[in-house]
Amino acid sequence: MRRGIQYDAAMTDHQAPTQQRHIFSVAELNNSVKRLLEQQFPAIWLEGEISNLAQPRSGHLYLTLKDDQAQVRAAMFRGNNVHLKFKPKDGLQVLVRGRLSLFAPRGDYQLIIDHMEEAGLGALQRAFEQLKSRLGAEGLFDEARKQPVPSRPRRIGVVTSPTGAAIHDILSVLRRRFPLTEVVLYPSQVQGEGAAASLCQAIETANRRAECEILIVGRGGGSLEDLWCFNDERLARCIAASALPVVSAVGHEIDFTIADFVADVRAPTPSAAAELLSADARELLDSLNSYQAWLSERVRRSLRERQQSLDWLSRRLKHPGKRLEEHAQRLDELELRLRQTVQRRLQLQHSRLQTAQARLHSRSPQARLQSLQKEVTNLQGRLQRSTHQSLAQRQSDLRHLALRLNSISPLATLSRGYSIAKTADGNILRRADQVQVGDPIQTQLHQGTLSCTVTGVEVAEKPQ
Repeated sequence: MRRGIQYDAAMTDHQAPTQQRHIFSVAELNNSVKRLLEQQFPAIWLEGEISNLAQPRSGHLYLTLKDDQAQVRAAMFRGNNVHLKFKPKDGLQVLVRGRLSLFAPRGDYQLIIDHMEEAGLGALQRAFEQLKSRLGAEGLFDEARKQPVPSRPRRIGVVTSPTGAAIHDILSVLRRRFPLTEVVLYPSQVQGEGAAASLCQAIETANRRAECEILIVGRGGGSLEDLWCFNDERLARCIAASALPVVSAVGHEIDFTIADFVADVRAPTPSAAAELLSADARELLDSLNSYQAWLSERVRRSLRERQQSLDWLSRRLKHPGKRLEEHAQRLDELELRLRQTVQRRLQLQHSRLQTAQARLHSRSPQARLQSLQKEVTNLQGRLQRSTHQSLAQRQSDLRHLALRLNSISPLATLSRGYSIAKTADGNILRRADQVQVGDPIQTQLHQGTLSCTVTGVEVAEKPQ
């Protein structure tokens, strides 16, 4: 007896009670559902985040597309994915086109993708979130590092385009609220290539001149691409390093940029920044109105997102199904797991081999000989240096002794004009009574000797 789902044809009073029932087999039912899915959804567009991406050696791509509420399995075969202009990876937001189908042996359904592209705004938003997360982890958004904003600054610096609407809005508000406030404009590019570098240069100029109490950095509203220069990492770090307090005023109230998070204060618009920094009795009320508008917009946006999610879920409930898995997909998954296991084993064995080689090298006689050779070389160098130092010291001592000997030498005394008198037999005369008149004597000078005859003797009296 075949197992399956049996279908009782609706019977009427005019039908014979012996009418045969049509009993579906499981394969027949799945094939019927497959035809219905492929006919009902021949080509659909779907946006979601890639997860569980598998790329086996066959060249096919197997993945899951998900959002914060649900997920669906998908496959993109090699003939279609060779034309991709980017490399898919987990966490990437993509826009795909494909058809729904069903794998009859398993009764699972999946999306067969024939085209995939990176979601435009999603890519920018992801880059924004990644940079925001990284800078936040570094502490650039911490309230503890932010500077207090003066309540009534006398001179305000404005970093923006000199021809844009932002500077005109700021000047208009300041004239209306507190005309005595001085404004110094630091012209900068606020859109397009080179805008981030231009903004950084203007901020650095303002800090170098130190002629203002606070800076307003911003521009008027625009698309996400127009405001993208205010999401530049260089600008964020430049704002964080500013010695002057910075008020970020970029776009409209619903626009948020990295500059808003790193600045000391975020103003929803350039006009609101001027309101914030100008003295006015209605300042508190205006601030409350601004926050109310901001909160209302956030609530409306949240409601729209919830409504879109509810609509999407409602459409999903009309065509429920289980996940699909082709037999070929199962083989690819097993192959991928096997390759990963073999790769891990090879890495482990390679690591053990490197460890053993390192231990063998550390115990090698050659390594020991090299170490001893280095030690001998060092000792030879020390011996040579010690020998040279000892010889130099001995030479210095010899020169010193020669100088001392020369200083006490009789020859040195003779060179100063003295002489030595000697008798004929060579005895040195120290007293006058050692010779008599007529005795020959010799007088030794510094250079040469004189032969003399004593003509007179005067004996000095002994001291009492």
